[in-house]
Amino acid sequence: MADEQTLDTQNLDADQAPEASGDDLVARVQLLEEQLAGAHDQALRVAADLQNVRRRAEQDVEKAHKFALEKFASDLLPIIDSLERGLELSNPDDESIRPMREGIELTLKMFQDTLKRYQLEAIDPEGEPFNASQHQAMAMQESADVEPNSVLKVFQKGYQLHGRLLRPAMVVVSKAPAAVSPSIDEQA
Repeated sequence: MADEQTLDTQNLDADQAPEASGDDLVARVQLLEEQLAGAHDQALRVAADLQNVRRRAEQDVEKAHKFALEKFASDLLPIIDSLERGLELSNPDDESIRPMREGIELTLKMFQDTLKRYQLEAIDPEGEPFNASQHQAMAMQESADVEPNSVLKVFQKGYQLHGRLLRPAMVVVSKAPAAVSPSIDEQA
């Protein structure tokens, strides 16, 4: 009811007011259209910003879930290394330690299976080309048997969690054999 009275009052005022010129009305309409376009543009920008914030928050939560185990997994890697080293250094033919070796093998297998369930993967690049983003070269060794810049030996496996490098593999990398200079006897 109050709205109807306000409209009636405005209509009476408009009837009593001197007639506005056509140019003033066109200018007023144009100004209002510009303000409307500006408000619409601002509303679109706010909506886009809100969508970006929501998407970033979702990505942050996803990364937090994915990489929550990163520190814990890094702390477990030396245990895997120790189990593997124990197997390497023990003699598989020694009957007196066979039960111990079998226990270590089973423990290591269970450990590796558990890590795989949580997307923790070993990087064991022996024989592969050297990759500086996943391998750490500890030494270089001449070799005529393999391509230069290939991994000859792995000192310590590397690991990655969901594709993110946790620890690089420590490796020995091949290099081309040095050209052997002919001895004095061969030159003569």
